[in-house]
Amino acid sequence: MTGVALPWVKNLRYLGVFIIRSRTFKCSLDHARKSFYRSANYIFGKVGRNASEEVILQLIKSKCIPVLLYGLDACPLTKSDLSVIDFVANRFFIKLFRTNNIETVKSCQYYFNFQPLSLLWPERVKKFDNKYDLFTDSLFTV
Repeated sequence: MTGVALPWVKNLRYLGVFIIRSRTFKCSLDHARKSFYRSANYIFGKVGRNASEEVILQLIKSKCIPVLLYGLDACPLTKSDLSVIDFVANRFFIKLFRTNNIETVKSCQYYFNFQPLSLLWPERVKKFDNKYDLFTDSLFTV
C-alpha cells in the first residue's frame, strides 16, 4: 500500500518489549513491573503463608523474574532503570518477610542466595552479546 500515513505514537510494543519515543533507544519498564507484580501476587495468593519461604522464592525466581527481565537484555538500561528493577524485587521481599527495614531485606536476600537483579542484568546482556558475536563471526568467515 502506498500513501498510508504512519501514526506518531509515544511508545510501541515489539515482541513484548515496550519501546519509548526518545532521542536515544529506550525501553519502558512499566509493563514488565506490572506483569511481575501480577504474577507474584497470583503465586502469593494461591500459596499464601502455607508454603515455606524457600518454595515461594523458588517460584518467584522461576516464574516471575523471567517475566520482569524479558527482553531487557536487548535494551540499554540506565542506573535508575536498574534501581527500579531492584526496587521491584525488594518490594516482594518486604511483603514476603513483613518488614520495612531494607537491611533485613538485604540479609534475607543474602541468606536465600537471591542475586540483585541489577547484577543479573549485565550477565544476561553479556550472554546476549556473546551469542550475537558468534552469529556475526560465522556470517563473515570464509
